[in-house]
Amino acid sequence: MFLHRIAHAGKTRLLGAALGTAVFAGALTGVQAAHADTPTDTKAATTQTQRAVKAQDVINLALSQVGVSENAAGGGTKFHEWYMSSRRALETVARDGGSVNAYANAPWCAMFVSWVGEELGVRPSVGWDAYTVTHAKWFNENQRWGTAPKPGAVVFFGWNGGKRFDDIDHVGFVVQDNGNGTIKTIEGNTGNGKVEVRTRPTSQVVGYGYPDYAA
Repeated sequence: MFLHRIAHAGKTRLLGAALGTAVFAGALTGVQAAHADTPTDTKAATTQTQRAVKAQDVINLALSQVGVSENAAGGGTKFHEWYMSSRRALETVARDGGSVNAYANAPWCAMFVSWVGEELGVRPSVGWDAYTVTHAKWFNENQRWGTAPKPGAVVFFGWNGGKRFDDIDHVGFVVQDNGNGTIKTIEGNTGNGKVEVRTRPTSQVVGYGYPDYAA
């Protein structure tokens, strides 16, 4: 039995849930599960929308959320509300244990990233999860993992400087590479409990996931 670690910037919170060994198997499995019962023409439309979304579109939407704050219990955002109502919440509860209600006040950096992808119709490329480690592994399994800080990339942090997936504590989006060993990011669930723009040293980056944006 493991405690399900969901990352929070500057500290790590624990949810009492068993962490299953199952991860996303095969290209886009799990992430596309919500589309499994949709008509083929709807799937095609979703793919076309995905291809039309650029990295800057994702950055702009994320930036528009700056200032959104959690409540005194550490939850209560629209990102929590969306995740709890999604099929993915049921899938992650089946995987990790616990209950959907446990997400109400859970650390929400990964929920924020997932919500942005959902809002712009690029969820199959951005991924969705509440657990940062599983989210990062999904990018790796789909050959979309690397070490270059590209704008719009999903950036995974490990505060202790480790480079293993299990060292991951937090996630956000890259806004730009500052070219001086730091990156500008947009993140939810920062140490201040808000969506904020941050400057982070690349020494704290475990790696980057690359959604399939339009050129």
